[in-house]
Amino acid sequence: MAVTVETLEKLERKMTLTLPVGIVESEVQSRLKKLARTIKMDGFRPGKVPMNVVSQRYGYSVHYEVMNDKVGEAFFNAANEAKLRVAGQPRISESEASPEGEMAFDAVFEVYPDVKIGDLSTAEVEKISAEVTDSAIDKTVDILRKQRRTFSQRPHDAAAQDGDRVTVDFEGKIDGEVFAGGKAEDFQFIVGDGQMLKEFEEATRGMKSGESKTFQMAFPADYHGKDVAGKTADFMVTLKKIEAAHLPDVDGALAKSLGIEDATVEGLRADIKKNLAREVKARLLARNKQAVMDALVGKAELDLPNASVQAEVNRLMEGARADLKQRGIKDADKAPMPEDIFRPQAERRVRLGLVVAELVRSNNLQATPEQVKAHIEELAASYEKPADVMRWYYSDNNRLAEVEAIVIENNVTNFVLAQAKVSDKTLSFDELMAQN
Repeated sequence: MAVTVETLEKLERKMTLTLPVGIVESEVQSRLKKLARTIKMDGFRPGKVPMNVVSQRYGYSVHYEVMNDKVGEAFFNAANEAKLRVAGQPRISESEASPEGEMAFDAVFEVYPDVKIGDLSTAEVEKISAEVTDSAIDKTVDILRKQRRTFSQRPHDAAAQDGDRVTVDFEGKIDGEVFAGGKAEDFQFIVGDGQMLKEFEEATRGMKSGESKTFQMAFPADYHGKDVAGKTADFMVTLKKIEAAHLPDVDGALAKSLGIEDATVEGLRADIKKNLAREVKARLLARNKQAVMDALVGKAELDLPNASVQAEVNRLMEGARADLKQRGIKDADKAPMPEDIFRPQAERRVRLGLVVAELVRSNNLQATPEQVKAHIEELAASYEKPADVMRWYYSDNNRLAEVEAIVIENNVTNFVLAQAKVSDKTLSFDELMAQN
């Protein structure tokens, strides 16, 4: 088989393949004979259908299959021989000019680019750190207490205050008409918890059981209910019941109710600190990894294969449609989605993937079995039965591959941080938790 390769533009190549007609015809006849032994046709016993009838009925489809197989095989053999790293699938078409006794084909395809990574010692990376403070533990204890609070009815003449659970009837109108979701009976909410809009809470605060009040409430322009967003409604609210909240004491009973093995206040705080430390570590790793990847991409020069970008666009679109479907959106698979919305993200993903792959290859940053095991052990440590979690990961190659990918990213992050100009920045626990 003769092969020629020419460069069309940047990463695009064109390969001309030739196949002897005899090889194709020989394979066609071989497959037709094999087919003749199994097909069933009216008027003939199984395996006794004449070859000319088999050829007439199935010749075209078998010839098409053989051509696809032989040309595809020829292309990938030639690409391997020429040491071409093909990106995506080739577009193959039959050439009009074929040598006598041969069939010629043109395959147009893209190759992966050469990735040039600049001097990482000049890359600037901001590395953040944070610690779990006593204040963060105190806030978590308060949250856990609120989750287990109980309520008791206040006296009839008591006024509603922050922390109380109130039961109300309300009706809201815009231009004199009740709007969807603007009316409810026996509706409960906690005053001051932010469940209701500010004006609604302010109107309810200080009311007593049996009282009614009218007030105006302006819906924000970005309110999730589009029919009322940016509009002002007239509300009437009637307060029917006020219940005071009672928080459990911070003691061994609270620790025991939370399943803490060491059912003491000290054991509770130690367990909270351990869990918060795990969350802090994960957030710091994600944030610093992102900073490293941004710096790494900024130091790289490469062209992007259109085939890879398009494949990533398609994956992002499929993910978006799946998300819409999960949310109950009707005909999510038919929803219009312009590809341009996803292209910038797709290009970044492809670029980052190629840069990381090159850095891993050139610096031997692959995940070792020991690193994979250590990472899985760390993941499993937060579960009640770590050994079961370990077996769960090792029982599936796809799950193992996901862990390996994470370990490789961690290796890349540590490699870049060891070379780059790193500036340290300390965040408070609340600042770190507030970041997306």
